[in-house]
Order: sequence, then structure tokens, then C-alpha cells
Amino acid sequence: MLKGNIAVVFGGASNESEISVITGTMACNVLKKGGVDVLPVYITQKGEFFCGEELADVHGYSAFIAEEHTRCIVANGGIYTLNKKGKTKKFLPVYAALNCCHGGLGEGGGLCGLFGFNAIPLAGADMFASSAFMDKYHTKQLLAALNVPALPYAVVRSMGDIPQAIKAIGFPMVVKPACLGSSIGVSVAQDERQLNVAIGAALCYDKKAICEPYLQSRREINVAVYFSGDETVASDCEEVSSSDSFLTFDDKYAGGGSSRIPADLPQDMAQLIKNIAKKVYVECEMRGIARFDFLLDGDKIYLSEVNTVPGSMGYYLFSKNFGGFYPVLEGVIEQAVTDFADARRKKIITTGILNGIPHTAAKGGKM
Repeated sequence: MLKGNIAVVFGGASNESEISVITGTMACNVLKKGGVDVLPVYITQKGEFFCGEELADVHGYSAFIAEEHTRCIVANGGIYTLNKKGKTKKFLPVYAALNCCHGGLGEGGGLCGLFGFNAIPLAGADMFASSAFMDKYHTKQLLAALNVPALPYAVVRSMGDIPQAIKAIGFPMVVKPACLGSSIGVSVAQDERQLNVAIGAALCYDKKAICEPYLQSRREINVAVYFSGDETVASDCEEVSSSDSFLTFDDKYAGGGSSRIPADLPQDMAQLIKNIAKKVYVECEMRGIARFDFLLDGDKIYLSEVNTVPGSMGYYLFSKNFGGFYPVLEGVIEQAVTDFADARRKKIITTGILNGIPHTAAKGGKM
């Protein structure tokens, strides 16, 4: 049983902030139904932190009025609420936190640093995995080092890089902002005119875009993985599909797509996909729940993306209902507490070198 307050953190300065609200409020209510003391922490797109029980209601965000909620800061092992003048009002100790932020610094490692500096265990990927898998370019490099199959790609940082991408990939090609998710800014280009439009759109969202071959007969297969109690657990494989050329935002979040769990795959192929996902998870020493998105082209398997904070925490891949998902959340949160305690036992030394520095050294710029 989880002890004390569990801070569930969601929102953030990200194009995926609204989706994060759905994930965060879902997680809040799963934990509350499990008897946990939940402290919802909402980060606005401006980077303001708010907390309060009412923030667990997803219906309160369609017209969010900041003045009606309690501002807060993370510090000293907990959450300080602030009064209207910005002064600290109340301290709420936090046993552990759950990262439900999608995109931006929330998913990209910033939240790991914030909570780590303030001695709060954070359930989710660590700073390395968060930042590496947030960027699709660095994901490609990491997968190559692990000898994991991925599609060839080209990186486009400006419109001047387009000829190089055409030469490397050809048409049709998929264009993706490198550091976004939820299919925002993703498009398929059939020719150079469409590619110019697609790259221009992607660079409106991000500093670089990733171009990959578009697989006409692809199948999209997802699997989620988590670690708890010395066991790495992989979910059943899911096949997602769309009537469009790729899985769109509406397909993912507005009911436009379809999903089949478990996916209709030969047993050996399904097991291979799970094994690849578990290999990446284990080799990168990941934590929390991560979803691995694969593309199949006939019998060829490519790992496309790794989501360190998947939509709705991937609950549907592990359970048919929210109640059945509670043990998974409990397990990853307790694992975060265990890992944090282990890390705190490591020695930190003080060398004493500062005691031997002359008083004039800093002024003169010389040791």
C-alpha cells in the first residue's frame, strides 16, 4: 500500500498538454479508487504549477481560470502551496510522484531534475531515457547502437536540407517534428511540393524534422513495458489502424482509429516484438511505463518510436478496466521509491579542495 501523498504531475509547456491532462486525471482517479492520498499537480502551458483535489476532474480544464486555483512550488521533499501574494502557505510532504506529462520538459527530463533535486522519487523514465527518446533523431542513434532495426532516415533542420532528404529517402516519405508526439505536425509527402509544405509545417513546431520512407502496406504494432519487483513485464501487442495514410491525432484521441488487443500476429512474431521492446527497456535501464511503437512491413520489424510517458499510461494494454490497472501504477511508484532509496545510499564525498584555495584566487582568476 502506498504511503503518504502521491503527487500526480501533468500538463506542461507542450503541444500535448491537453492530452496530458487526460492521462493525469485518469491516473489520479485510478490511484484514489485504490485508497491512495492523491495530490494532483497541474502545470499550465505557461509553466505555472497548481495543486488541489479539484484538479483531478478532467471537466475543469475546458475553461481553466488560474485565479480560482492554488499555486504551488516543488521544494524540500514536498509541495508548498502559495497564497494570492505568492508567499508559502502550507507544506505538503510527498511520498512519491508520478510523471504524466507528455512532451516538452515534462517528458523530456526536466521534471526528473526538478523532483530529483528536491528529494522526491519520480515514477517514470530517468533523465537519460526521457531526453534521448523525446528526440527521434537521438532515438535512431541509440537504436543503431543497440542493433535494433529502425527505418532509414534523414534529418532536416532547414529548408536547405530538403534536396539531401529527397536523395536519401525518396518518395513517398513521412515527415515528423523530431521532438513532438500525438501525430502533431506529421504528414506524408508524395512529391517535392508536398515535402516543402510538410517540412515548413514541421519546422513551425520544432527545430528539426525527421524524414522516413512511407511504408504503403505497413502495420502499426504497439507494446508497453514496465519494471516492478525485479520483473520486466511486457503487455500484449496492440495493432492500431487508421483510414488515413497514417495514424492521426483524431485517430488516437477522438475515436477515429481502431485497435485490436492482442494483435493478430503469429506467436513467434509477437514474442519477438516483445523481446525487442524489453531489450531496449532493460539496456537503457528504463523505469516507469514505456510504450514501444513498431512498424511491420511484411515480415520486417522496425522500432519506430519509444514513448516514455504513453497516453493514458498505456493502461488498456495491461488491463480491461481502471481497477485492474491500479496494481501496475502501485508497482511502478513503489519501484521509484526503492530506486531512490538505493541511490541515496551511494556515497557523496567532500574533497576539501576549497580549503586550500587562496583568498585572492577568485579575484585574480588564477588558481
